[in-house]
Amino acid sequence: MIKWNKMVFLPLVMSIGFQASCTSRVQNDADAAGIIPGAERTEEYFSVLQGKTLALVTNHTSLVAGVHLVDTLRNSGFAVAKIFSPEHGFRGDAGAGEKISSGFDPVTGLPVISLYGSKRKPSASDLEGTDLLVFDLQDVGVRFYTYVSTLSYVMEACAELSIPVLLLDRPNPNGDFVDGPVLEKAFSSFVGLHPVPVVHGMTLGEYALMINGEEWLKDRVKAGLTIVKVGNYEHSGRYCLPVKPSPNLPNMASVYLYPSLCFFEGTIISVGRGTETPFQIIGHPDYMPGVYVFTPRSIPGGALTPKYQDTTCYGINLISFSEGIVQKERRIHLSWLFQMYSYFKASGDFFTSYFDYLAGTADLRNQIISGRTGDEIRASWQEGLEKFKKIRRKYLLYPDFE
Repeated sequence: MIKWNKMVFLPLVMSIGFQASCTSRVQNDADAAGIIPGAERTEEYFSVLQGKTLALVTNHTSLVAGVHLVDTLRNSGFAVAKIFSPEHGFRGDAGAGEKISSGFDPVTGLPVISLYGSKRKPSASDLEGTDLLVFDLQDVGVRFYTYVSTLSYVMEACAELSIPVLLLDRPNPNGDFVDGPVLEKAFSSFVGLHPVPVVHGMTLGEYALMINGEEWLKDRVKAGLTIVKVGNYEHSGRYCLPVKPSPNLPNMASVYLYPSLCFFEGTIISVGRGTETPFQIIGHPDYMPGVYVFTPRSIPGGALTPKYQDTTCYGINLISFSEGIVQKERRIHLSWLFQMYSYFKASGDFFTSYFDYLAGTADLRNQIISGRTGDEIRASWQEGLEKFKKIRRKYLLYPDFE
């Protein structure tokens, strides 16, 4: 139960409209409606915050019954001293890859320290005076979505300074399957730090337990970790996000297509950044078979310099697939990648070096170039996936989908 004091309420961050479309595959309507994110279970953690100076890792998705977590805590009398922001910024309005400067929040006056600018990991001076770090971000359950890397670096910094971490867990909208190649160490980067598949099927709380348990932090340090679980959540259910997690995932169709389409970020193909339907369309100026036409534009807070800006692209609209094939067949879909590569392979420059970092391996690119079928490629993933699933089971907090 949230308890408010008489402090003046300041609306810190307005939620950004999210065109949610969750049809099919919800376990049942009652279960879906009854899901309670960890941040809303204030009775589970408010007592832990008493008398502590708090630092928060948070952004626009950190809501408590529609009110931002920062407002919730400040208006309940807790001492919030500073905010750390991930990729896309504190207000979630910076484009992918856009460097973010540190500064001060104009509403509260709180310092906002960027973890997607000059550094990825909080420094000792950043955390000075912090008694407890509260982590609350909405993830989408895909390895190359960078919030999980931010989590890892924050845990490492706090472990080194013996600062406990309180993680307010949230459902994973892609938490009902595990798929893709497991990352190889040689391809570790901020779009994939750990040996997990592209879709790991875990909440951030479960992933944090895995980071600690598998000793993935530098020098094998372990963070003092407390997790406030999601109420009434199961991995086999379906959860519609109430707020878009980042500028280029504007609806549930994009969230479901993202694990399959993000590979195109490492190719010459546009995924629709700079349009109203990013990660729901694919195309290229020279893709003549394409019947869907779009023109990427510069969109502040979405895509300042999108691929093929102001150039007409021809391609495919995949929105209907998100409601049919993608939601019914919960896996990574490679057919569109094969289709585009087949058309452009003669050019010799279809892939960029970034592709292997997204895949977490050079094998996928080489398999596509050599003409391996989808079934053959998927078969090559299975040994790694089975090993990962055994590790994953040790850290699950919620009933699994299997």
